[in-house]
Amino acid sequence: MQTPVYDFARQYADSGAVRMHMPGHKGQAMLGCEALDLTEIAGADSLFEAEGILAESEANAGELFGCRTLYSAEGSSLCIRAMLYLALQHAAASGRRPVIAAARNAHKTFLTAAMLLGAEIRWLPQEQGESYLTGALSDAALESCLCGESKPAALYLTSPDYLGCLCDIRKAAEFCHANDMLLLADNAHGAYLRFLPASLHPADLGADLCCDSAHKTLPVLTGGAYLHIADSAPVICKNRAKQAMAMFASTSPSYLILESLDLCNRYLAEGYREKLAAFTQRVQQMKTALASAGLTLCGTEPLKITLRTRPAGYRGDQLAEILQNAGIFCEFGDPDYLVMMLTPENPECDLLRVQEALCALPKRDPLPEPLLPALNYPLNLRPRSLLFAETETLPVAECCGRICAALTLSCPPAVPIVMCGEEITEAAVQWLTYYGTDRCRVLK
Repeated sequence: MQTPVYDFARQYADSGAVRMHMPGHKGQAMLGCEALDLTEIAGADSLFEAEGILAESEANAGELFGCRTLYSAEGSSLCIRAMLYLALQHAAASGRRPVIAAARNAHKTFLTAAMLLGAEIRWLPQEQGESYLTGALSDAALESCLCGESKPAALYLTSPDYLGCLCDIRKAAEFCHANDMLLLADNAHGAYLRFLPASLHPADLGADLCCDSAHKTLPVLTGGAYLHIADSAPVICKNRAKQAMAMFASTSPSYLILESLDLCNRYLAEGYREKLAAFTQRVQQMKTALASAGLTLCGTEPLKITLRTRPAGYRGDQLAEILQNAGIFCEFGDPDYLVMMLTPENPECDLLRVQEALCALPKRDPLPEPLLPALNYPLNLRPRSLLFAETETLPVAECCGRICAALTLSCPPAVPIVMCGEEITEAAVQWLTYYGTDRCRVLK
């Protein structure tokens, strides 16, 4: 597997060239990586008009993923905006309203993109008692897509979700295509799924458009991501994909990130499948050991360990702090869950250290499960109408009955409990308080 982008940057760095161009560090080391940090000089290609080394590198990635693949140096957030834009382009070309059905555990980028583009969102109903971070894809939830004045142009799903649960993408794709809808998949946490012995990647299971945050599960610098366009996607999506990416992207993409995506192609092509297969077996052994120690695991994603901590007598955020004091930094903890993300780059000593720390936890009586009321979501305004509305920030206890005017959430997990334009009900106040939100911005 060739690495044309990295090779070009290395040759330029070693050439002794006089740098009369951006960036301002001129290749002089402060961090140590500056020599390889370039801009669109002659020969370096241009990401959104790629015809040279970047086009070659993206084609290499496409061979690995089995579909057309484009690079993002701005994470999956850029790809999500592009996917939504392409879906709306397809809707407009088909004479349809800009309606997108979506599961509620979407990343906030989906909602902000919908606000910017004027999309109408039809949220799938959430199952009683499930976390706001996950969503069961029941037949009834799918059928709810079709309830409304017009059929959605697309269905948007997050899989894997933040707790490591995988949707039935194949079922969703069959439903969408039977009903003349596109399937868009936020696969930010699952780039590696393509390389399992049996692929679980959305692009292989029927999604028309999907994105991967390469940096989350592959050895890529933070910000490196992919947009995948299936062969079966509408022609307009294929023809306007680069335009869609360029519309929302910086004109100065990081070449360091692009170089890491380029080098990752070689990593994936040369023994990664075997390495991943062996590592997923090792992680499964670790999960078995944790379950035998009395810990409660959930989720189906191979490289994520998600603990439901209350049965063991701990809050998830409390357990994250205990592990942090032992030098182990987790991905996420909240009142109910602890999430750890693993990759084959974690050495065996990492796994042993985590397993020993968790198995050595003092035994405690289970914590009571939260008695949160069922959430309902009265929608008063389209999200876009709030972009320029006058707002005010109030203590959450004073927000009951008011219209949410901003995404009140932390990152991670960046999944809203209440969406812009929805009424903050008494139940929502209890949920927001439970998850640590003390102030909300509301319509004035």
